[in-house]
Amino acid sequence: MRRGRRGTPAGEPSSVLADETEGYLLAHAHRHQAQREAEDLCARMPWLTTAQADELTAHYVRRRLDVTRQLMLGTVRRADELRQEYENRYTELQRALLRRHAAGACAVLACAAGVGALAGVLTR
Repeated sequence: MRRGRRGTPAGEPSSVLADETEGYLLAHAHRHQAQREAEDLCARMPWLTTAQADELTAHYVRRRLDVTRQLMLGTVRRADELRQEYENRYTELQRALLRRHAAGACAVLACAAGVGALAGVLTR
């Protein structure tokens, strides 16, 4: 949806309302598209009675929305998996960077101590 866009953090009331509204409009558009496709299909079958055409349309719309729902749930599931993978990788990279910075700081301190000790020996 629109998490992170327009400067509204996810979970904020206005963000939740925007997400719900967007979801509603998206679902309505999918339903309308499925209805149109079903009507086009029925128009190509002139031998159907009105009741049969209505039943076929209702079945097509239900099935199409079920398929769309399953695809969206699969997409959400995969997005969650990818988010978790990226968060894990980001954490690994942060730890590696912290280790490198700590090693660099230790090396600088060791050099400074060595230079200080050498300067102390040379000034005696």
